[in-house]
Amino acid sequence: MQCLALLLAMISPGTPPADKIKVACYYFGNYHHGDPRNEKAKGPGWSEWELVKAAKPRFPGHSQPKVPLWGYEDESDPKVMAKKIDEAADHGVDAFIFDWYYFNDGPFLDRPIDRGFLKARNNKRLKFAFMWANHDWIDIHPHRRGTNPKLLYPGRVTPETFEKVGDHLVKNYLRHPSYWTVDGKPYFSFYELSKLLESFGSVEATRAALNRLRAKAVKAGLPGLHLNAVVWGQPILPGEIKPADTPKLVNELGLDSVTSYVWIHHVGLPKRETDYNFVRDAYFRYWESTDHQFAVPYFPNVTMGWDSSPRADQRDAFENTGYPFMNTVVSNTPERFRRALEMAKQRLLDQKTRPRILNINCWNEWTEGSYLEPDTVHGMKYLEAIRSVFGKGKSE
Repeated sequence: MQCLALLLAMISPGTPPADKIKVACYYFGNYHHGDPRNEKAKGPGWSEWELVKAAKPRFPGHSQPKVPLWGYEDESDPKVMAKKIDEAADHGVDAFIFDWYYFNDGPFLDRPIDRGFLKARNNKRLKFAFMWANHDWIDIHPHRRGTNPKLLYPGRVTPETFEKVGDHLVKNYLRHPSYWTVDGKPYFSFYELSKLLESFGSVEATRAALNRLRAKAVKAGLPGLHLNAVVWGQPILPGEIKPADTPKLVNELGLDSVTSYVWIHHVGLPKRETDYNFVRDAYFRYWESTDHQFAVPYFPNVTMGWDSSPRADQRDAFENTGYPFMNTVVSNTPERFRRALEMAKQRLLDQKTRPRILNINCWNEWTEGSYLEPDTVHGMKYLEAIRSVFGKGKSE
């Protein structure tokens, strides 16, 4: 009986298999009411759902507008977020990586986290982490073609603000039992290394700031931090700047890993309607090159799609003239998405020495055409694709 009990314990569903791949989804939190910055810029009650609703077909066969199956819900409502958590966990997603914003005058788009996720009754079912989206926040909601978008909040922060960021993270998030860790350390990612460098003026000063951030975590009783950087080969948003030598910079800053946010950071879209598999194959070639580029682990990405036309002013002709007037990705069916996941899974399983982590763009980038939340055309099929490849997540 004791041997049987031991065997059952070894194969218990609560014990992750040795080949378990952690699946994280980026989460962009601009689909709720009441954000002070949004209300100042756009008026009371505004959220990015307004751009989703206003989107129109811009060329023959263009699939717009996208209509959410769950309706235009407020993600800062803990009951709404609880449903997202349940569906994510039930379909094999392990974590949300929130696009997290903090400017010189404080946080932005934090309500889905503070009022939604952290107050959801079931937040123990899903891990969460932050990718500091430290890029310039510009007025592109929507953007008029041919105009220079207004800079609303610069991504560059002062060293004093960076210290406040660290204190805020440690006090309010990093010690939460659902905060995602890699090798036991809370995961924290930077979107734009160039802006981080601008904040301190030199590599040496930036590394010293990161060391202080790690020290804050240790002082709070944590084993340290797993610091990650999003890397990309080509900018997308206006104002983005690629470092001259990203692999060297990653080493000099002492970062623990690198990753990607979306395929088109590495793959150009040569046609107005660029085939999904073309982009997939080009990205996988880039992924293969990361083994030689970076001395730290690279966490790969699978992207669901791309169509930024909802952020383009619908009165303007839609031509490939720069974000958000960009070529699109088409034929990104749930079946093709599932195949991309299968390919990523196999390559990760072939890795013998590095963490098996995959991120997906995105849980809800509705205005960039990359989302897993169900719509009225495909229903739950993108989430079902994840479950078919990676299995069901943990129970409550």
